[in-house]
Amino acid sequence: MKIFSNLNQQLIEQSLSAASMRQKTISQNIANVDTPNYKAKKTVFEHQLKDAINNDRLNAYRTDPRHLEFGGRGRTNTHIVVDRNNTMFNHNGNNVDIEHEMAEMAKNQIYYNALIDRLNGRFNNIRTVVGGGR
Repeated sequence: MKIFSNLNQQLIEQSLSAASMRQKTISQNIANVDTPNYKAKKTVFEHQLKDAINNDRLNAYRTDPRHLEFGGRGRTNTHIVVDRNNTMFNHNGNNVDIEHEMAEMAKNQIYYNALIDRLNGRFNNIRTVVGGGR
């Protein structure tokens, strides 16, 4: 029996990594709220890309082997950071909406804290078992 490397543990670790990457992207957006011509960024993960492909919302054509593979293989926690070019919020070409970014940061923080609580619960269960139920 694998105590530390089971599927649930790996899923929690990957989810924590994803939440951390989202937090960095959101923080970068907030830091550049007044930078002229800065385009807000969004972190997109491979599973979201696969969902889009399966729903025929995203078609990709690879012209170089170094491009991201849209298909079957690859790591499950692969991410890319893309610009959000579909909006222009400020007159200086910057499209960062500080209220939206702060709401996304709060949502991501709640998600991260829930994952940490779940991880702590798993470790507390292991400690209880190892300690003989005490």
